[in-house]
Amino acid sequence: MATGMEQFLPVFFEETDEHLATLELLLIGLDLDQPDAETLNGIFRAAHSIKGSSGMFGFDDLTAVTHELETLLDRIRCGQTALHMDMIGVFLEARDVLQRLLDAHRSQVPDPDVPVAATVERLRAWLAEPVLTATVATDSTGMCEDAPAAVETSASADDAFGFFDDAPGTPETSTSSDDDFGFFDDAPGTPLAAAPAVISEAPKAVASVAPIAAKPAAARADSESSSIRVSVEKIDSLINLVGELVITQAMLSQLSEDLDPTHFERLQQALAQLEHNTRDLQESVMSIRMLPISFIFSRFPRLVHDTSARLGKQVELILQGEHTELDKSVIEKLSDPLTHIVRNSIDHGIETPAERLAAGKPAQGSVKLAASHQGGSVVVEISDDGRGLSRERILAKAREKGLPVHDGMSDADVWQLIFMPGFSTAEAVTELSGRGVGMDVVRRNIQAMGGRIDIDSAPGMGTRLCIRLPLTLAILDGLIVAVEKVNYVVPLTYIVESLQARADDVRGLAGEESTVIRVRGEYLPLFSLNQLLRIGAEPVPPEQGIVVILESEGKSFALQVDELVGQQQVVIKSLEQNFRRIDGIAGATIMGDGSVALILDVDALPRLAAQGESTHERS
Repeated sequence: MATGMEQFLPVFFEETDEHLATLELLLIGLDLDQPDAETLNGIFRAAHSIKGSSGMFGFDDLTAVTHELETLLDRIRCGQTALHMDMIGVFLEARDVLQRLLDAHRSQVPDPDVPVAATVERLRAWLAEPVLTATVATDSTGMCEDAPAAVETSASADDAFGFFDDAPGTPETSTSSDDDFGFFDDAPGTPLAAAPAVISEAPKAVASVAPIAAKPAAARADSESSSIRVSVEKIDSLINLVGELVITQAMLSQLSEDLDPTHFERLQQALAQLEHNTRDLQESVMSIRMLPISFIFSRFPRLVHDTSARLGKQVELILQGEHTELDKSVIEKLSDPLTHIVRNSIDHGIETPAERLAAGKPAQGSVKLAASHQGGSVVVEISDDGRGLSRERILAKAREKGLPVHDGMSDADVWQLIFMPGFSTAEAVTELSGRGVGMDVVRRNIQAMGGRIDIDSAPGMGTRLCIRLPLTLAILDGLIVAVEKVNYVVPLTYIVESLQARADDVRGLAGEESTVIRVRGEYLPLFSLNQLLRIGAEPVPPEQGIVVILESEGKSFALQVDELVGQQQVVIKSLEQNFRRIDGIAGATIMGDGSVALILDVDALPRLAAQGESTHERS
C-alpha cells in the first residue's frame, strides 16, 4: 500500500461496501428479457469504481475479480455478449466473494477459503463465449469498449482515484451513491454500511475529461454542500449534550414557576423562547441520526431471491414505506429480527407452486414489508399469503411441553405461544410454518428496543407480524406517575387508558393473593406498582388511587399508582453503566426539579408479579 494512504482506508471500506450493495440491488432488479441500459451502466460503474480504488490500495485480489467482472459487464452493456440467467448467479457469487475479501482486508485477517481463483475462472468462461455482432450504443460514460484492453485503458485514466469526489475524470457515481448518506455511516466494519437507503440515479458523466476539469471548483462545491462525513461518536456526543440542555431548560422552567410574572415578565418570555429553541435544536440533532428504513429493506431482495431459488418457490417481495425514518441505533438492532422473520416466511410460510395451485392460489407467493409512522412510533409489518399458523398443532405442542393451555384460548393467546423460549423443535419447524424457531429471541430483541411484537394469522390465508418501535432510543414520550411521592415514567406506547377504579369493580380471587379489576365487562389482572417494586408502605385501596391499563406481549393488565403527574418527553439515561440491571426498570431520566425518575420496563411487570406470587406461596 502506498505510504500515507492508510488514513483513507476507512473511507475506502465504507464506499466499497456501498458499491457492493448497489451492485447487488441492481443485479436482483435486472430484467433479463429487456435489460435497462441505465441499470447495466450502474452495475458496470459499481464494479469499475471498486476496481480502481482497490488497485490504488494494493488489494490485488479485489482488483483481479472486479477486472473480469467489469470486462464481462462491459460486453453485455455494449451488446457483444447476451445476458443469461446463469450469469446473474455468477455475478452475485462474485459480489459475495468481493464482500468476503473486503471484510478480510478490513479486519486484517486473511481468509484463505475465499474462492478467488474459481470465481475468476467462472467469469473468464463467459468471456470465452463468441462476441456477438451488435450495434454498439454509447453509454453514460460516453463509450463502449470493444475489448478488455480498452477497459484497462479506461480504468487507468480515472479508476486510480475512484473514491475521491473531486478528482478530475472521476465517475460521478461515487458522489451520488455514497455521499448523499455519507455522514450517516457507521464506523469501519459495521454491517449497516452495506445497506444504502435508496439507489439514486448517478449523474451522467461525459466522455471527455476536459469539460469536467474545466469546472473542478463548481463540482467540488456542489459535492461538499450536499453532505459531509461525520463520525458517529461525534453525533452521539452532540445528542448527549443536547439531552443535558433539555434537562437544564426543564429545571429553569420549573424554577420560574415560583416567580411573580408581573415582575419577571421578560425573564419568563426569554425562558419560553429558550424552551422553543431547545425543542427545535433537539429535533434537528435527533434528525441527524434518523435514517430511512430502506437501509434494512434494501438487503431483502437478495435474501428473497436466494432463499426462494434454493427452495424451488416463486416469491414476490413487496416493499412499502421505505422512506420511513428511524433512529440509527434502532435500525441496527432491527436487522436481525426482520431477517429471521422474512426467511421463515419464505421457508415455511409460503407453499410450493404445486401446493399453491392445488389450493386455488397463484403459483407465486408474496412477502410484504411495510413501514409507517403511527403517532410517536414506527410500525413495521411483515406479512405473507402462505399457509398460516395451525392452531391445533400449536396447542398440541404446548401440551406436549406441559404449558397451561386449553381449547377455549383466543387465537391471539395461541399465537403468543410461539414466543415461548424453547417452544419449537426441529420437527416443529415444518408443523408451525417455521415461526416458532427462535421467535423468543426475536421478541426479546424487539423488547430490548422498547418495542412490542404482535402476530395474527389465518389458516390458508397467511400470517402478519406487527412490530411497533419507538422512533429513537434516546428520547421517550412517557406518562409520569407517582407512588409514595416518587415519580416513575411509563412509556406511552404501552398505555391503553387510565381510569379511577370503583370498589365494586375490584375482586380478589378465591384462595389466591391475586386481584382483578373489571373494565367494560372484561376482568384484567391488577398489580400494584407499590408491591411490584417493594417500596415498603402498604398501597392505598384501588378506588383511592389511579389505575393505568397497559398492553404488553398481546395481553392487557392494570397497574395501580397513587396519582398521575402528567405527560412528558424525557431523555433516557442508562442505569446499567453504573448499576446492575434491576427487574422492572428499563432506565432513568432527570426531571425538571433535578430529581431522578425511573423508567418502567412494562414487559417485565407481569413476570415480577408472578415471581412475587410464587415467593408468597413458598413462604
